[in-house]
Amino acid sequence: MKLIDYVRKVSLTDFGKPFKHNAHWNKRLKTTGGRFFPKDGHLDFNPQLLEKHGEAVFRKIVRHELCHYHLYYAGLGYQHKDKAFKELLAQVDGLRYAPVSQTNQANYHYSCQKCGQDYQRKRRINLTKYVCGKCRGKLIEKNRS
Repeated sequence: MKLIDYVRKVSLTDFGKPFKHNAHWNKRLKTTGGRFFPKDGHLDFNPQLLEKHGEAVFRKIVRHELCHYHLYYAGLGYQHKDKAFKELLAQVDGLRYAPVSQTNQANYHYSCQKCGQDYQRKRRINLTKYVCGKCRGKLIEKNRS
């Protein structure tokens, strides 16, 4: 099934309203499930979330973006902070936040030789320059994930 057909189907079944614009896959999206563009009404979706989390989670992401879409064209508050958006999202059981992917998690793990304090970092740290913030002991790198 094509993305545009899927979005139209979800719009009709979950909202009872038609989706009249375009929907696209956007491989450059990394931390978000999708985006709504008020200027021309199209939606972008992250294809990696469908692959990693399955169709059930992806449907909730589509609902989230369709909440933005339908509220905008109804003239109501369509932003995350608006009450109308929060209420509609709860009614249709959409996701508030995109699921966290592995790329957003720490890549480097360190521990203190003295006190055993663990540290997780996205970036590598210089072990000759930095020490444990708890006891000033020497840090060692644990296995990378």
